[in-house]
Amino acid sequence: MVGASMLSPIARTAWAQGSDAPIKIGAQMHLTGIGSTYGRWHARAAEAAVAAINEMGGISGRPVEIVVEDDGTDARRGAEVTGRLIAQRDCEFILGALFEFVMFSSWPVAHEAKVPYFLTGEAPQLAAGEMSRWVFQPGSTDVKAQIRSVGKFIGELGKNVSMLFPDYAFGFAHRDYFTEFARQNGINIKAMIAIPPTETSITRYLPQVPSDTDLVYHALVGPSVLTYVREMGEHFGANRPELFGFMDSLEAVDIASPGLEYLEGTYFWEGMPRYAGQFTTDFERFYRSKVGIADGGHAVGDPRDVPTYAHMHSPWQAAFTIKSAIEASGYRDKSDYPDFIAALEAMTEFPAGNGHPQGRQIFNGKMHQSFGSNFVSRVEGGRLNTILKTEPEDGFYETATDYTTQSL
Repeated sequence: MVGASMLSPIARTAWAQGSDAPIKIGAQMHLTGIGSTYGRWHARAAEAAVAAINEMGGISGRPVEIVVEDDGTDARRGAEVTGRLIAQRDCEFILGALFEFVMFSSWPVAHEAKVPYFLTGEAPQLAAGEMSRWVFQPGSTDVKAQIRSVGKFIGELGKNVSMLFPDYAFGFAHRDYFTEFARQNGINIKAMIAIPPTETSITRYLPQVPSDTDLVYHALVGPSVLTYVREMGEHFGANRPELFGFMDSLEAVDIASPGLEYLEGTYFWEGMPRYAGQFTTDFERFYRSKVGIADGGHAVGDPRDVPTYAHMHSPWQAAFTIKSAIEASGYRDKSDYPDFIAALEAMTEFPAGNGHPQGRQIFNGKMHQSFGSNFVSRVEGGRLNTILKTEPEDGFYETATDYTTQSL
């Protein structure tokens, strides 16, 4: 809902009966532009989280209002939207950008205004110390942790690896962190093949994959994914190397779509498993029901509407993290930001629960980053069957960054 605010009937009743004014959470969403598929589902998860919080009685007895604005998946608009949510809509907390190039322009606005900004993507730059004490990423693991979590499994599939990755920040993170992991774990990188994001075909790049490659690691994204898969099939044929991909490539795409048959028997990373299966918990079922996703990995009532399920838990979990930190700090208004931030930085773990359906998370308050479970799924019979769940410790890494030393 562009530019709209939302309160549940329960929250409106509480407010009308004289409780404190609602806590306002701004949601900067990619509702249009190249990130619109993600943005639609991120907005849906954020709104569902706030509705669930209000059904539980709100935060510290106060209702919560969410204000959603579209940033068009555009860097300049991202900064404008962040500023508007803070200055004009009077939002106290911001659920921020998913795509990194929008994130880079947006978080400095929140920092300058001294308003907590919660990333909803997987950017490794926060934990690397490139942002500020006003920025947090508690809703999802970052790319470095994801690779560390599933890297051992990748190494078991193949020791001679060629990578296909997009030629921009997301792809560079995969390139750099997997190279680091490979060097430390006896995996040979045979080729690093960067694909420009404007490409509509990868046929001319595939001959660069050496013949002794036994695993192709692919993290390609964009509207031409179906073409990429078909072209890999035409190039490699039946004697293909193993394929391991990140679900970013096929978010919101039905795995049973014509043209994806070549993926049968291949593997994908997922942040949360799209299809209900052996790792589904009661907490995940609660979340799934609130955002309206069937066990078969599609929107309830519409098999053609496929979610960005590997990523969309991030704004949900971030909203519940805000709730926990408000209640722990006694936050009442913006003058209490120092107490809110200190309380959040003091947290070390988010237990699995309705607010954290991905599972137990480790939180490193010095670098403002969560570490959670990651999943590996295998394409079997036109669906994703999850075969591996990692633990938060599998992806954990130390860093020299300590945001708690920065002044507020």
